[in-house]
Amino acid sequence: MSGRAQLMWDEAVTGYDFGSSHPMDPVRLALTMGLVRAFGLDGAVDVRSAKSAGESTLRLVHREDYVAAVRSASAAPGSADQAYGLGTVDDPAFAGMHEASALIAGLSVGAAEAVWRGESRHAVNFTGGLHHAMPGAASGFCVYNDPALAIARLLELGAERVAYVDVDVHHGDGVQAAFWEDPRVLTVSLHEHPRTLFPQTGWPEETGAGAGEGGAVNVALPAGTGDAGWLRAFHAVVPELLEDFRPQVLVTQHGADTHAEDPLAHLAVSLDAQRAVMTACHELAHAYAEDGRWVALGGGGYAVVDVVPRSWTHLVGIAAHAPVEPESVIPASWRDEVYARTRQLGPARMTDGRTPSWKPWEDGYDPADRLDQAVLATRRSAFPLRGLLA
Repeated sequence: MSGRAQLMWDEAVTGYDFGSSHPMDPVRLALTMGLVRAFGLDGAVDVRSAKSAGESTLRLVHREDYVAAVRSASAAPGSADQAYGLGTVDDPAFAGMHEASALIAGLSVGAAEAVWRGESRHAVNFTGGLHHAMPGAASGFCVYNDPALAIARLLELGAERVAYVDVDVHHGDGVQAAFWEDPRVLTVSLHEHPRTLFPQTGWPEETGAGAGEGGAVNVALPAGTGDAGWLRAFHAVVPELLEDFRPQVLVTQHGADTHAEDPLAHLAVSLDAQRAVMTACHELAHAYAEDGRWVALGGGGYAVVDVVPRSWTHLVGIAAHAPVEPESVIPASWRDEVYARTRQLGPARMTDGRTPSWKPWEDGYDPADRLDQAVLATRRSAFPLRGLLA
């Protein structure tokens, strides 16, 4: 197995463009790749493209009629059928929508294939993580559900245990739905509470069904949760589940929209805490996944200059075993690129100046603390179904 990580990239992903007034600005992808290059990380990984997801691959998760509807809207955006979630405010139809969406899906599927086949232990597709798309509908800025497609491809290749950990501020509803009754997949999502944020799902009582009961785990975090609470929740839930499940592959989704500056959500997490969770996921992959197999994806993130490029550049560095130090000064060449593209001033360092810390769950539970209440609700709902103590 290669010691070098793979970074999935194709310039054509910037064609995933809902328009100038939409929060999902593809400049975030271009700026991330620019920052990866500015730090020389493109030399520490194997940068690869992949073929777009074809019909048979897309149908591992999506219905035939939905794929046909996406193709139709892609060719004639004015004909988009809102019954499929297309042509809406969240998911406006645009020319080439199918092609751009299928490419992003193909990059995530390619990452999963590379890791499964032993071409690399780790693979990153920060353009992916589009976790809201449903089998028959677009949702939440997501047309094709690339994380679910990557997992489905792993199962098709013979995987018997795949763990999915989603730390986007929004619930990973589409991935959960795809594997709701499948005992081969464990989905874990940490997100802002559904009372205060789209998609209004991800309650701790959502635990899967049938043979998959206990295979969905949800931590619904109170609005305003900051570094200490976010990290406490992650470490109170994720490591124990992965130690028990022992996945053959760990797939993680790293939406950057947990950040305090994100305009679409209400958590107060720093870049430094995001980096800490990325590091933890890397360590958990080496500890519990077979041969350290790890597929890391991007996701949401709408502070497209100050947050997203720095966050996902850290992700690439960690996966490459060449982490960027938080105090690193960002190269002037990248800041010039930021100004040229956006007329904004880019950040100067790879840190928010925080040193994240948290109180381990084992050190005690505060019944008056809303964060602790949320964690306990998750453990009580899901852990006994897996034979674990709440």
